[in-house]
Amino acid sequence: MINLNKIDTEKSNPASAKIDQESTAGILEIINLQDRQVALAVSRVLEDVARAVDIITEKLSFGGRLIYLGSGTSGRLGVLDAEECPPTFGVDAGLVVGMMAGGSSAFVKAKEGAEDDREAGALDLKEIDFNAGDALVGIAASGRTPYVMGGMAYAASLGAPVIALTCSSRSEMSKLAQITIAPDSGPEVITGSTRMKCGTAQKMVLNMISTAVMIKLGKVYGNLMVDVKASNQKLQKRAVNIVMQATGAEASYAADTLLACGGNCKMAIVAIKCSMTNKEAAQALEKEKGFINRVLENYCKDDN
Repeated sequence: MINLNKIDTEKSNPASAKIDQESTAGILEIINLQDRQVALAVSRVLEDVARAVDIITEKLSFGGRLIYLGSGTSGRLGVLDAEECPPTFGVDAGLVVGMMAGGSSAFVKAKEGAEDDREAGALDLKEIDFNAGDALVGIAASGRTPYVMGGMAYAASLGAPVIALTCSSRSEMSKLAQITIAPDSGPEVITGSTRMKCGTAQKMVLNMISTAVMIKLGKVYGNLMVDVKASNQKLQKRAVNIVMQATGAEASYAADTLLACGGNCKMAIVAIKCSMTNKEAAQALEKEKGFINRVLENYCKDDN
């Protein structure tokens, strides 16, 4: 039997002990006050997040993948973060992959029993040919989900870097991980409802991991997402704005250059800033592995 009393996320929160007797405004104030603790909790584990980012970046730099493995809310957060990477950073869909207990259908319809299948975690990783060149982030609020631990154990057996993301200190997951990220967001407003504070903490960490990794891979110039895929009208307009902000060009010139570059913001930026042809801009970016700053430093006579 599982001893829930030993799991941090199952502890009762005295601040919300009488929340059922509060007015609507009182309920919301309690929740809001507790939510304010989440960012502070994440701030205390930034060193661990940084270690994870560096090791993941190294793996992706050499052709590896980042795999998120979770169940329930934790699994959904991993899938969500992974699915946002292609449109935001222009990466292939297979570079960051979110997997959860019960398969993709469990994202929209809960399959709570699936998390107890330890073997399934390893089998799901085998299905995608997970290998030592990849990096795994196991996500579980409680720090003891069998599905996630099974996948982590398999990944570790291959020699792949394994990272645990949990909200429980001294978790079972940490024994299988190279790096453990465990923001202590405190007891939930509703005891055990880890979709709340813990879910928020996990989402913040996942956002940090994927965003920081993409920055280190050259997917951002300044604070502009220059590898954005302009797949709809809003994003097409955003792409023009990105080129304008990066180069100082007028809207019509930025739009025309972007069109000539096939919608590639990086090419358009380099072509304008370095007075290059589209072909020259593409070649320079390829040589510098997509890092605009390196191109400006090595190929531009006047970095304006």
